Amino acid sequence: MVWAWVVGPCSPGVDAMPLERDRSPSVLQDKGVRFEPDGICIVTGGAGFIGCAISEGLVQRFAQVVVLDNLLCQVHATRQRPAVLAHGTDLVVADVTASATWDSLLSRIIRPSCVVHLAAETGTGQSLTEASRHTLVNVVGTSEMLDAFVRHGIVPRRFVLASSRAVYGEGAWRDLAGKLTYPGQRTREQLGRGEWDFAGLQPVPSAASATWPKPVSIYGATKLAQEHILSAWCASFGSTLAILRLQNVYGPGQSLTNPYTGILPLFCQIAASQKSIPLYEDGMMRRDFILIDDVAGAILRAVDAPEVPATPVDVGTGRSTTITEVARQIATLYDAPAPHLCGEFRLGDVRHASCVLDEGNSFGWRPRFGIEEGMPHLVQWINGRQSVAREADGVPY
Repeated sequence: MVWAWVVGPCSPGVDAMPLERDRSPSVLQDKGVRFEPDGICIVTGGAGFIGCAISEGLVQRFAQVVVLDNLLCQVHATRQRPAVLAHGTDLVVADVTASATWDSLLSRIIRPSCVVHLAAETGTGQSLTEASRHTLVNVVGTSEMLDAFVRHGIVPRRFVLASSRAVYGEGAWRDLAGKLTYPGQRTREQLGRGEWDFAGLQPVPSAASATWPKPVSIYGATKLAQEHILSAWCASFGSTLAILRLQNVYGPGQSLTNPYTGILPLFCQIAASQKSIPLYEDGMMRRDFILIDDVAGAILRAVDAPEVPATPVDVGTGRSTTITEVARQIATLYDAPAPHLCGEFRLGDVRHASCVLDEGNSFGWRPRFGIEEGMPHLVQWINGRQSVAREADGVPY
């Protein structure tokens, strides 16, 4: 069954007072913002964590912003329009994988000049047991969107794809002779023996210009497929495409009920209950945690940029932190017991994930916050909300 409706900016439970916005070309130009007075932007999956964070910025840039989202229960526990989704956006609740959704939307003379493609199933471990669901949403959802544009004779000027560091898999490692190698996926047997690293090898931060994508999860494979599908379509039809490979995103607005949303909210809730944070493997896995404010800035810069790089852009801080370090930081903030090793591991997780920032390949974007500056923002936001218990199927590193 295909179902869709438009929920306007004055939905029940959301403040209906209009916002004052100065969108005059001179003001926006001074801010480096590209304003399209007749432009329409479609944001798939736009009612989620990242979509809400960029919604106000998009309203400043376009005459109409259409958010297409199915309000999945795993992400939206109440299935209500998020209160933080900007006024001025039109929310269409529908399924991106259904051709009827797109035909209904585009037949309303919605001809987008820009598409920000966020819609995706994002559970790394979950994708191993729900492969069809992840493939349907991430791959078929993308192809259904593009087929609909062809049927309706629409060629947006710009696509922005929120891809993932998961496309790299374990990435490149360097041997004792200095040669780069790609060891591939860690096996169940290797993990069962407690062999967390690859013997004789040192991890190398990923770089879109140099690291081969070799995903080790079905989620990562579907994100790489999105990159390839959109690249082929845009090159053929003349759209420009910005691919942003996001590292571990965190910050205010992150779901506190979705067990696959990321480890930092989970760690904060464990520490807030005065319990010890459990650490998988040996706790020395490294991640590049990037604050949602910086991710939103990168996406909006990709929307604005006159030209986009020909290769994907890594969106991270350029610095990695061990899971133990970040767990200790959180435990200290909550005056909770020290983290402990729990002796578990999770299939599909990579050992290390970080990136090198390429200043010549980032359309002028740079991160502003490290984990030390960003963590207090998350903690303050969580502390201001009622504690929400959740059951997590493993800790999502």
